[in-house]
Amino acid sequence: MRLPEGPAGIQCQRDVEQVVQPLLARIEAEKADANVIACFSDPGLYAAREIADGPVFGIARVQFWRRYRGDHALAFWPFCKTLSRVICGMRGAMVVLDRMAGDRALGLGVAELADAGRTFDRLCLVGATLRDMDGADVLILGCAGMAHLRERLAEHLKMPVVEPTQAAVANACAAVTLGW
Repeated sequence: MRLPEGPAGIQCQRDVEQVVQPLLARIEAEKADANVIACFSDPGLYAAREIADGPVFGIARVQFWRRYRGDHALAFWPFCKTLSRVICGMRGAMVVLDRMAGDRALGLGVAELADAGRTFDRLCLVGATLRDMDGADVLILGCAGMAHLRERLAEHLKMPVVEPTQAAVANACAAVTLGW
């Protein structure tokens, strides 16, 4: 769901900060067995964990930790360079930098992601560069709004492309099922 009180999209640290209070208010108002923050910058994750009745998962942290356990050289696509800097700091704190083959921004803004053809073309170009020049074995989509392109992109690039919201939702379902 989109938070109408927040920014139109998360493109920089300021947007991350602006969405946290509306996000926390929504979590407090709409009780859930588990919550998934479906934004790759994981805004407000730790604050949400403090107030939520159940577990809270951020799609970036779930995906980085999940992939960290494998032998893959990872790469991800933030849609803009400013967001890349926000996420780079998070990766460093999570000790996954040694597993990262690279990250390359698509050079698109949030509004431009609505153009699926243009977004797919940029993902193909940047994904091929991450694979061929940076040595990536697995590509992680850097925005939940690109989920509908994952399967087609994996076929085109002939390599695994991960959509992190799916992994976070699977973790949330498991946590609820197991009573965590």
